[in-house]
Amino acid sequence: MGEYLSEAGLLTHALSRSRRKIIVFLATVLTLVLIVGALMHLIEGPAGGFTSIPMSVYWAIVTLTTVGYGDIAPQTPLGRLLASAVMIIGYGIIAVPTGIVTAELVRGGSTAKDTRKCPACDADDHDVDASHCKYCGGLL
Repeated sequence: MGEYLSEAGLLTHALSRSRRKIIVFLATVLTLVLIVGALMHLIEGPAGGFTSIPMSVYWAIVTLTTVGYGDIAPQTPLGRLLASAVMIIGYGIIAVPTGIVTAELVRGGSTAKDTRKCPACDADDHDVDASHCKYCGGLL
């Protein structure tokens, strides 16, 4: 396990660097879930199984995360249309945090070293912002 500590450190660093973006993303998702839950409560009402706004928010979370227990389902055409939109949005939402963390992983990996070789001495392992070889002084 010791040999994987540096990779775990890179992942931890990427997660901490993307923390603010993920918090904003989660706040946006929470706002969306509250709005969709309230809309579904208005559209379907208690007769459709949406007895309260918290129950409707629960349905929105289950639908948005693509879990879909099926214990509550919209009955009206407008409710089904809203449910379909939530399902499609849910697929896109799943990918966003993955992209945020992956971008930080790539950024973290690219700032460490560059793999360019010096044309004069064939040495590599140069800093990203280097314009001259650190071994022979040749132009990169």
